[in-house]
Amino acid sequence: MSASIPRDVREFLDDYPDNNDDPSCSDNLLFYSNKSRCQPDNLYIDDLHKQWRGDYAKLEYKHGFIQWLYVLLSRPVTDGKENGIIHSFPIPEHGMNWESQPLQRHEVEAMKADETIVERVLRSYRLMLDFYGMRLEDSETGLLARSDKNWKDRFRNLTRSSHNYLRISRILKCLSMLGLERLNAGFLLFVLAEQSEHGELNTAGIRSSMDRWWANCVRNEEERKWIGEMIRNVRERERGEFTRELYTEALRRRKETGKLAEEASAVDAEE
Repeated sequence: MSASIPRDVREFLDDYPDNNDDPSCSDNLLFYSNKSRCQPDNLYIDDLHKQWRGDYAKLEYKHGFIQWLYVLLSRPVTDGKENGIIHSFPIPEHGMNWESQPLQRHEVEAMKADETIVERVLRSYRLMLDFYGMRLEDSETGLLARSDKNWKDRFRNLTRSSHNYLRISRILKCLSMLGLERLNAGFLLFVLAEQSEHGELNTAGIRSSMDRWWANCVRNEEERKWIGEMIRNVRERERGEFTRELYTEALRRRKETGKLAEEASAVDAEE
């Protein structure tokens, strides 16, 4: 894994310190309450979930919906320079859909407190998981599995369609901000197990995005470090495979103990 954390991820981890709330803006709350339509697609969220599930062409080639389903606080547009590298098109955190509104802090609190909205966020997550060839087996632990029928085609699309890597970063940040960060480890470790045990989702592009961006989109520092260690072990081939069995065991352990990592034994502690 790269030691450097990209600027957008650092700002996410720091909870966007330069962001200010605008109480007059509530477009995202209204959309997730099913009271207003997203633009430019002009759909209520419940209709989008129903009509677009399994419509992979729409999910691949339309782009404006992402800023509505996976909402983020805004970050300032910089001059595009980071670590001495100039990026020609610096993108604000809320994305390139100018018909969407950056998430507001008062919306975050209202959305997290509304069980119906939280369930809609889960449906948004399931929508894109299905698009990527995955399914959510347990919404409490975040455990994922391959889709039942078409996972091979969907995995192949993900390896070839790199714009989805930016989407995944956005999804993970959004889940964290809306109180569902427990799902992030489930996603990251599922991909790692697929790479390590089966050689799936193991292109250079996915590894680069995963190691530098996705794996850092976890605000829980202990979990972020442990996930990073597992990724390094696989990349450096130090400790063998990260298997499906190890994946499910880590999530089970966290459910029971609150931690992904195993507790150190008395012998380990003495050493």
